[in-house]
Amino acid sequence: MALAVGNPHDDDEYGEVHDINVTPFIDVMLVLLIIFMIAAPLSTVDLPVDLPTSTATPQKRPDKPTYVTIKADLVVAIGETAVKRLDLVHALDAMGEVDKGRRIFLRADRGVPYGELMDVLERLRAGGYSKIALVALEGVGDAGAPPLAPDRAGNN
Repeated sequence: MALAVGNPHDDDEYGEVHDINVTPFIDVMLVLLIIFMIAAPLSTVDLPVDLPTSTATPQKRPDKPTYVTIKADLVVAIGETAVKRLDLVHALDAMGEVDKGRRIFLRADRGVPYGELMDVLERLRAGGYSKIALVALEGVGDAGAPPLAPDRAGNN
């Protein structure tokens, strides 16, 4: 009688594995998550504008806000695209996702004269855009700004 001597690990322990290995999938998903977390804040409008500060309570921002910006050199832009003032309303109308009842966020550089801001506001109002929100930085106000001049009645 012959005894067969064999390897004790021969019972298909090193055979094919028929399970799904999800570790590489999880690694890829984590890398994509990190990429999207970094890229999402960068996809917002990024025109260099020196906004004034405000102490008003911030309102909830919609998913896709429409920004109209007046830069320090008085160039008007929708999002990051510069437009002529005369074509501002037509450019907003040409954007399919903007309707007249939707809120327009107006940003203006601190150095923009008040008359220029009012000119853009009037153009938007005349074009049928009546919901306009003014954008400012959150803060306690300007520490270095001069105090408000008293009005003619002597009130501050």
